[in-house]
Amino acid sequence: MASAFRNWQALAVVAVALALSSGCDVQRRKSDAELGLNPQQAAGRRLYDQYCDRCHEPYSSRDKKAGTLQGVFKKQFLSESGMPANDERVGEIIVTGRNMMPAFGQTLSQSQVKDLLAYLHTL
Repeated sequence: MASAFRNWQALAVVAVALALSSGCDVQRRKSDAELGLNPQQAAGRRLYDQYCDRCHEPYSSRDKKAGTLQGVFKKQFLSESGMPANDERVGEIIVTGRNMMPAFGQTLSQSQVKDLLAYLHTL
């Protein structure tokens, strides 16, 4: 009976170790202050959470439905379209949509698009 309990205990320890080392990249969500976001970027983050996060992973290279937006402005060109990675082109995609991405021109104001772009620069 005691050895069966020890075997079960050992199995439980192994299961926990596997779960912790399985490559899970879930992290505690950092606050706007921890990320050093200014008010415009924080407003953009809230918009991102509401409209973009369901398809685009912000802080990871792990993809959701669509590609990650981490480092989108750190590259010269956008990976999918080859268009320049600048506010004008990314803003145009947000407003008019592209391929599988819906258009948000009727949903977001011009000011909100600028807030969202400001936040995307922080990724």
